[in-house]
Amino acid sequence: MKYNNISDFETADIFGVGMPNEAFAQFFVGDSFLKPLTDKNCSLHISNVTFSPACRNNWHIHNAAKNGGQILICTTGEGWYQEDGKEAVSLTPGTIIQIPAGVKHWHGAKKDSWFSHIAIAVPGENESTKWLEPVEDEAYEALS
Repeated sequence: MKYNNISDFETADIFGVGMPNEAFAQFFVGDSFLKPLTDKNCSLHISNVTFSPACRNNWHIHNAAKNGGQILICTTGEGWYQEDGKEAVSLTPGTIIQIPAGVKHWHGAKKDSWFSHIAIAVPGENESTKWLEPVEDEAYEALS
């Protein structure tokens, strides 16, 4: 279900929108919000990430020498996920995306809906995230 009204979205979003994602704002087009679901002492980092309509993160790669990657569990609203060289995948509540380490990808909201997903950082050896270029506006606008 699409949500273009923040009040309706907040009512449906069971984990809550969280705080503005200021630490990573430079890697997003539009406004995103972050609500950690595990504390800093937990070895598994899990957060609820919320995207305003048309917000998306830049292309990026979760690197690791062994294991690693990311899992997205879509919870509220509608969004997009795309791997480099592949068609974009529509994200709706219940969609689960498994992203292996080393895969260039991006994810974010559809242009007419707020969107949240749970992001799970898969533990790995020597993990790092390499942030790349923004998704081209023309490519994003062409998604429907």
